[in-house]
Amino acid sequence: MTLVQLEYLIAVDTHRHFATAAEHCFVTQPTLSMQLQKLEEELGVQLFDRSRVPVRPTEVGKEIIAQARIVIAEAKKIQELVQNQKQELSGELRIGVIPTLAPYLMPLFITSFLEKYPHVRVVVQELLTNEIIEKLNHELLDVGLLVTPLDNRNIKELPLFYEAFMVYVNPNHQLAKQKEINPAELLPDDLWVLNEGHCFRSQVLNICNRGGKVGGSEGANFDYRSGSLETLKRIVETQHGLTLLPELSVLEMPDDKKKLVRSFSEPQPMREVSLVVHKSFLKKRLIEVLQKEIIDSVPESIVKRQKQKVIGIS
Repeated sequence: MTLVQLEYLIAVDTHRHFATAAEHCFVTQPTLSMQLQKLEEELGVQLFDRSRVPVRPTEVGKEIIAQARIVIAEAKKIQELVQNQKQELSGELRIGVIPTLAPYLMPLFITSFLEKYPHVRVVVQELLTNEIIEKLNHELLDVGLLVTPLDNRNIKELPLFYEAFMVYVNPNHQLAKQKEINPAELLPDDLWVLNEGHCFRSQVLNICNRGGKVGGSEGANFDYRSGSLETLKRIVETQHGLTLLPELSVLEMPDDKKKLVRSFSEPQPMREVSLVVHKSFLKKRLIEVLQKEIIDSVPESIVKRQKQKVIGIS
């Protein structure tokens, strides 16, 4: 049994396809298949059910794969020990970030991070929360930037800051006359929200504490479903109603757009923004410097804000 064989085993489990696994391991499929066959012969068990598409691990295969992930993670820690002795950080850092954070948070820190750590290759994927968690569990990401708490025992959460929800309201809407808005004043018929699957949608509905129809008045002839907050902003500006935005998204707004932004009355609803990693995560130094760079780049008024009324994502 070798570490290479265990890495091939994990790759097939992750991709559920021998050819794809071989491609990600930079070997030919016959080479990968031969090594796994040798491993099965040595162990005296069948690790995968090859008759199914996609391939699936057998019951004993699942247990062996789980242990293989632990072994490989521990082996990689040896590499980290060596890396930690070096003056310069290097390697690849794979980050998953949710769409309601990516366009507003990433520009704040990514340039300075790359300038400070030029030997680090940063790979960023914009994904939904459940996709980030899945990729962390399969070691396809090193760290996620998303909203917590998650209530997932396999995930470690590293809170960064608490971001307020803001109201973006059409200038002709009655709430536009107010400086602050009480969540109880929000009507679902006036509210434009993101598609299902976005945690921000769940939080918005939790703030309103209402279910049912959203995004247009009863009998309206315009129904738009979007995965983009920027699109919802344009709908509010040109049509009617209102939407909710994360605080970071309004920082760089031009003055004419900021006139449409309203705060909630105290206690303001917040979302907890965190770095998340798998409980057995690697690349600790890289993640530590990433955490510091993010905190240093976010406005001090947000970073120093105490935890208040955190809105859940379920």
